[in-house]
Amino acid sequence: MALSMGSASVRLAVTAKESRIGKRPVPVPKGVDVSLSGQHLKVKGKNDTLERTFPDGVRLAVEDDTIVVTRADDSRKARAQHGLARTLADNMVVGVSEGWKKELQLVGVGYRAAIEGRTLVMNLGYSHPVRMEPPEGVTAACDGNTNVIITGANKEVVGNFAAVCRSKRPPEPYKGKGVRYKDEHVQRKEGKSGR
Repeated sequence: MALSMGSASVRLAVTAKESRIGKRPVPVPKGVDVSLSGQHLKVKGKNDTLERTFPDGVRLAVEDDTIVVTRADDSRKARAQHGLARTLADNMVVGVSEGWKKELQLVGVGYRAAIEGRTLVMNLGYSHPVRMEPPEGVTAACDGNTNVIITGANKEVVGNFAAVCRSKRPPEPYKGKGVRYKDEHVQRKEGKSGR
């Protein structure tokens, strides 16, 4: 940023603040084992074991039942990765201790879901049932025949599988039929007014 004062211009230096999310330490609850070797973090808990290699722009340290994430330098890339790295570490710890859950709702006449073995089978108004095999570490369960509960330790995989299930019949805006997240609001449209 430059300010012009008469014939001379003054250049202002912008100092980078630390990420509000990134500077918070990640609490590690009892029953969760954390091991760190270089940039590779391994978290083990009652649900699962998760591993991730973090980029070189951030530094991780385990101190007194917390994981502390700091920037390696003040480069733009390191500033961008600071908050993300802290959130990824927190998601790993929460996943192995409590787990992640996504709930889907099937809205429409004849729309049903059932579990056959490990496979999620959904009738979504097509000529054939939609069969989906959950990835490893993810389980699908049905609460009634219109509610699907997807659980797992890895937030990324749970959310991705829920999004793929929803994409098989996204909610449409006129009648609201389709697969939606439980807390999702579907913006409705008014149909054509016939004469």
